[in-house]
Amino acid sequence: MVLTRGMKLVPVAYLASYLLSLLGNSIAGVALPLIVLQVTGSALGAGAVAAATALPAVLAGLVMGVVIDRINRRTSSVVTDLVSAASIAALPVIDLITGLSLGWFILFGIIGSLGDVPGMTARDALLPAIVRHGGIPSERLMGIREALGAVALLLGPAAAGTLMVLFDGSTVLWVTAATSFTAALLTLLIPHRVGTIVGDNEGEGATRASGWAQLRDGWGVLFRSPFLVVTTTLSLASVVVLGSLQGLILPVYFTLLGQPGMLGFVLTALATGTLIGGTIYAIAGSRGRRRTWFLSGLNGSALGFGIVAALPSAWAVFAGAFVAGLSSGLFGSLIGVLMIERIPERMRGRIMGTQNAMLTAAVPVGIVIAAVLTEYAGVNVAAITLGAVWLIAVVLGVAAPSLRNLEPETESTRSSGPAVTESA
Repeated sequence: MVLTRGMKLVPVAYLASYLLSLLGNSIAGVALPLIVLQVTGSALGAGAVAAATALPAVLAGLVMGVVIDRINRRTSSVVTDLVSAASIAALPVIDLITGLSLGWFILFGIIGSLGDVPGMTARDALLPAIVRHGGIPSERLMGIREALGAVALLLGPAAAGTLMVLFDGSTVLWVTAATSFTAALLTLLIPHRVGTIVGDNEGEGATRASGWAQLRDGWGVLFRSPFLVVTTTLSLASVVVLGSLQGLILPVYFTLLGQPGMLGFVLTALATGTLIGGTIYAIAGSRGRRRTWFLSGLNGSALGFGIVAALPSAWAVFAGAFVAGLSSGLFGSLIGVLMIERIPERMRGRIMGTQNAMLTAAVPVGIVIAAVLTEYAGVNVAAITLGAVWLIAVVLGVAAPSLRNLEPETESTRSSGPAVTESA
């Protein structure tokens, strides 16, 4: 990518590791259910694996935040990638020794889930250090990161489908494990000192505090900060709406139209929009007022989701998805920058671990609610309800006093005090 030219090793290694880790998850998300189906011959088995891994993933996201706040952030990122790689690589090994069964898929699915959400949290917690040591503006870093996330979502399903056609399931699992393992190796290129937690003034007493006490402290900061409460609510609303549209509403809609193939084009339009939005923010995000970027992202996403929710025609949905993706790329990049600046360094693991756990749980909850609405009220009512959810979230974001001043500390925050306090 042209945006990475001239960058130092630290941000390049971080972004490359992020891309490979997300790509591996994207491939596994498509290939693993197909492999379970091939081995067990049961669609219920594939659903059982997904259900069995959901709760451990959420709990791991909550609990492991404490660990991430106690050890080197680079180390925690490497370890979580290795856990993910080992859990996938164990499956073809078991297949060679005893043969696979549903129980093995569930067991290693649970083990792998212990690395997924904590892995996201570890990478998120490492972001301020990448900015400090990498000589890269946070706007540029987050814009590129958002764009690379879209690239992974574009390439992952296509790569999974191609691999499943060309190779047997065990080979595909080896390839998937290799992406997580390579991500860990790339993270090792980042110097160990970069992952050191700075500004840790808690002292020995805090170090001896129980993990539960430290987790409560992190929750106290998260839920008492108006800024974090509103931004977390916006993120939750976004994943509920997007996850429900992708996972249920649009598949049902295009099936009813007799055009199931259009779903792939719509998801591609969404990812392409996100790629362009992230790229725009990486190039120009440091210019102009942040409030302008924020309103552009929110209002643009409201327009895009509104078009999709109306379900006017297949091609209109296609256009709405692109607009929603473009706006989400801007919005997501800016929120990432604000999180870098405003979450206390020593509590990043706990706060972001809780946020990621909530986001992980929100997707299946949203899909279940959308499924109930679709079953009893119809797909159009379900889609409009989701659109209304995002509209309410947009009004909340625009009206929230804590989001009216988004400029960096050097311009305004310094005079009015920090946006997030660490008092317990």
